[in-house]
Amino acid sequence: MPSTNRSSPSSLLENPLRTNLTTTKYPLLKTGNNFLEKQMNVLILGAGGREYSIGLALKKDENVEKIYFAPGNGATDELGENLRISDFTALADFVEANGVDLTIVGPEGPLVDGVVDVFEARGLTIFGPSAKAAQLEGSKIFMKNFLARHNVPTAAYIETDSLQDAYKFIETLEAPIVVKADGLCGGKGVIIAQSQDEAKKAAGEMLSGNSFGEAGTSIVVEEFLDGYELSVFAICDGEDYVVLPAAQDHKKLLNNDEGPNTGGMGAYAPTPLVNDEIYAKLDERVIVPTLEGMKAEGMPFKGVLFIGVMVVNGEPIILEYNVRFGDPECEELMPLLKSPASELFYKAATGDLKNINIEFHDKYAVGVVMASKDYPYKSSPMAEIIVDDIYHEDLNEHAHISYAGVTRGEDGKLYASGGRVLVCVGLGDSIAQAQKRAYMLVGQIHFAGKQCRTDIAYQAL
Repeated sequence: MPSTNRSSPSSLLENPLRTNLTTTKYPLLKTGNNFLEKQMNVLILGAGGREYSIGLALKKDENVEKIYFAPGNGATDELGENLRISDFTALADFVEANGVDLTIVGPEGPLVDGVVDVFEARGLTIFGPSAKAAQLEGSKIFMKNFLARHNVPTAAYIETDSLQDAYKFIETLEAPIVVKADGLCGGKGVIIAQSQDEAKKAAGEMLSGNSFGEAGTSIVVEEFLDGYELSVFAICDGEDYVVLPAAQDHKKLLNNDEGPNTGGMGAYAPTPLVNDEIYAKLDERVIVPTLEGMKAEGMPFKGVLFIGVMVVNGEPIILEYNVRFGDPECEELMPLLKSPASELFYKAATGDLKNINIEFHDKYAVGVVMASKDYPYKSSPMAEIIVDDIYHEDLNEHAHISYAGVTRGEDGKLYASGGRVLVCVGLGDSIAQAQKRAYMLVGQIHFAGKQCRTDIAYQAL
C-alpha cells in the first residue's frame, strides 16, 4: 500500500514530507489538529452506488451535520435529503441559501459540462475538476495527446476522423485492436476487436455516427496491451495529491471475465497485484508529470484522477484517465478510509492537501454488484427488493449494501429500477474473508431476475 503523505509534484523527490501550515483563505474551517469549527453541510451530485457510498462515509463522519443529494436515488433518502434540482445555477443558489459548505461531484457528466466552473465563479467550495481539466475524460483524443505531450507511458495510437487513416493504422497492428469513441459513452465506447476486419468495421460504425452518435465521430485506434489491469485513484488539489489503495474492477458480465463489457460487476481493494515499485513508477512517470502538465497548460487538476493502468511485464502503461471515482471501486475504497472523508474532500477542494495525513484501515474490501435480469442488454421490469433480517453479528459488523439503481415506491418499499441495482460490500482481514462476507450478504437479498458474478476477486485469490 502506498504512503498516504504525498508532496507537491515539483518537490516530490527532494522533499517528500511537507511542513504543516495553516491557511486563512477559508475562515469557516481551520487546519491543524482541529479540522472544523462547526459541523458541515455537504451536497453530493449524482444518483448511483458511488454517490451512495460517499454519502455513507459522510454519514458516519462526526464533522458532517447534513447531507443533500441531487438527485440521489431511492435509498439515499436514508442518508440525507434528495433534491429535485438539476440546473447548475439553481444548485448554486440552493448551496448559498442553505449554508452548504462543500459540494462533491460524483459522475463525469456534470464535470464535463462545467458545474465546477459555475460554483467556483460564485466562490463556492466544490470537489472536482474544471470543465477544461475534465477533458481528460470528456475527450479520449485530448487525453491521449496530453499523455504524449508529457511523456506519460501509453499505448501506440492514432486519433482521427478519417476512415482511410484509421484503416491504414489498423493494418499496422496485430489483433486484438482497441477502437475508442472520442466522447462520453457511459463506459461503453471502447471496442476490443479480435481481427483487423472487426476493427475496421468498428471504426466505420463509430465515424458514421451509427454506434455512439456525435461521441464517436472522432476516434482513437490503439494497440492492445497484454497484462493485468488496475484502477488507481489520486485525490488531487492542483499541486499535492493522495494516492488511495489500488483496486481491481471486473468489467465482464460473466464469471472468468467472459461475456459483454458492463459498467463493472464488482471490485476489490487493495489488490496484491501492486507493489511499492509500481506505486513509485506511477508517482514518478504518471501522476507528477500529469499534475505538472495540467498546471502548465492552465488547467490545474483538482478532484479524483482515476488512472486506468495496464501492467505489462512489471511496467505500468496508462490505458485512460477518468476524472471521478470509478463505480464500483468507490464502494470498496470509502469503507477502507479511516480518516474523515469530509477532511479529504474539503482539503482537496480548497488546495490544502499538504496539511493532511490520511490513514486507511488495514483491511480488504470486496464488492459484488447485483444487477437486474436483462442487464446490460436492455431495461428490466421493476422488482421489489427484499432484504432478509440479518442475525449474523459478523455480517452486521463487516458487510453493508451500497444502493444504486433503486426507486422508492409510494408504498415506501425499495424497487430495483436500474441495470446495476446495488453492491454488497464485505470487509475482512484478508481478501478471502472479505469475499466470503460479501457473498453471504448477497444471499440475504432478493429481487426478481437478480444476477451477479460469483468469482469477484478471483485473480487475487
